[in-house]
Amino acid sequence: MNTNTLDKLRKMKFFGMFHAFKSALETGKTNDYTTDELLAHLVDAEWDDRHNRRIERQIYYAKFRYKAAIEDIHYHADRSIDRNQIMRLADCTFIARFENLLVTGSTGIGKSYIASAIGYQACMLGYRVMYASTPKLFAKLKMAKADGSYLKEIAKIERQELLILDDFGIQPFDAQSRAALMEIIEDRHGKTSLIITSQLPVGKWYEVIGEKTIADAILDRIVHSAHRVELKGDSMRKKRQPDDKDEIVTI
Repeated sequence: MNTNTLDKLRKMKFFGMFHAFKSALETGKTNDYTTDELLAHLVDAEWDDRHNRRIERQIYYAKFRYKAAIEDIHYHADRSIDRNQIMRLADCTFIARFENLLVTGSTGIGKSYIASAIGYQACMLGYRVMYASTPKLFAKLKMAKADGSYLKEIAKIERQELLILDDFGIQPFDAQSRAALMEIIEDRHGKTSLIITSQLPVGKWYEVIGEKTIADAILDRIVHSAHRVELKGDSMRKKRQPDDKDEIVTI
């Protein structure tokens, strides 16, 4: 009977129950539970398994640049990072309020890592997240225009509760990319959240976007009620030591 039950649990993809019941049988602990306790134990195991697998899927589909963690962020004095601000952002209530986060600073200082760490935290809390390099994303959208998959790609972006645009402003937007950016921002405004990282201060984004009227419209939607993290100091990559494993995985 137990073999048949395990087989049915596996075929129905109740993997949490399957492993919990199998373990209880192998260790002889089934007699330690009342019927109610055993049922509760199996249901809890299934709940935890599905929850963990959902988080793993969220992280996989987000396509983060780094495997990042809030706990591994370095708060060196010369970086001007407010630990309390980062911890408040890590609770992801800004996503629930449809607010944005702008992370600026020179190259190699850890902007992408901080954005990814907050993105990982959002996945852990059940939010749908998408990470994208800004130049690569808009190059992909241009190709999508050509092959007819543009609307599908835009719909995929719109479904994300948090969109991370990394390396914003590395290259100026042309007319096609500017129109796509406006569409993305307009679709998401007041409904979802953005994290944008850039080497440029926000004041110079007008030049990168181009066409003052469109730039005004885009930045009014992005910057309004946005949180800001402005990083300072030298490149963290230069500070890494080849034999220092901690420095390699934390920024």
